[in-house]
Amino acid sequence: MASFAETAADIAVEAGALLRYYFERRVAFEMKGDYDLVTEADRASEKLIVERLKQHFPSHSVVAEEGGGQDTSSEYRWYVDPLDGTTNFAHSFPIWNVTLGLEKAGEMVAGVVYDPTRNELFTAERGGGAFLNGKRLAVSKAARVADSLFSTGFPNHNRAVNPNIWFFHELAQTAHGVRRGGSAAIDLAWVACGRLDGFWEIGLSPWDIAAGVLLVEEAGGARSDMNGGVHELRSPHLLTDNGLIHEELLEVFAAIWRGELLHPLPPV
Repeated sequence: MASFAETAADIAVEAGALLRYYFERRVAFEMKGDYDLVTEADRASEKLIVERLKQHFPSHSVVAEEGGGQDTSSEYRWYVDPLDGTTNFAHSFPIWNVTLGLEKAGEMVAGVVYDPTRNELFTAERGGGAFLNGKRLAVSKAARVADSLFSTGFPNHNRAVNPNIWFFHELAQTAHGVRRGGSAAIDLAWVACGRLDGFWEIGLSPWDIAAGVLLVEEAGGARSDMNGGVHELRSPHLLTDNGLIHEELLEVFAAIWRGELLHPLPPV
């Protein structure tokens, strides 16, 4: 019998092939509210994924970004982002993915992130390690923030009140650099495989990160909120890294929360 991660991987690859069909045809997008984009591809991918999950796990709850899931009394809950990186997708920017994460009684137990543009399939199960196309992953060995490469993201809405520009500025001055790819799930997968040394963001949704945080942990990385507290899927912010730089990062973040920038923003 296939494991949860194996079944989720098959579903993600099938949904990824469907998304690639839409991507190559540059589908039109709509506005979901004032800032968020949604495409026909999001809806088609979600429909496929939810149908497959119901076929394999009819009693499980499914929480899906576009609202097509199901709520049951099961201790198992799937978090589904059928197209993570919709804005990238709509503009033909090739950083987007399909991600599915499974929670059992409040603990993440399986996760998949599939990047169709690179044919990269990231999988993890609790206690079983993290893998990229079947090869076991390990986080990076960077021991200092100054030697690290980071990624972060910014919200589509309430941008004027989101404080992340302060964190972005400080880490951009202190580290090797900060990237902003536009897909939290891929950022987390890349921390797990060592392409990035850390990732943080404010205001993420559970389906953005459910699979990715398990990938990082199973690859040997660290996870907390940006204050060093326990991170849960609905926490207001997230910090993940290779574990070696976690305490140093928290010290930097604590100073920023206090408004103490080591490198003040330059005048315009």
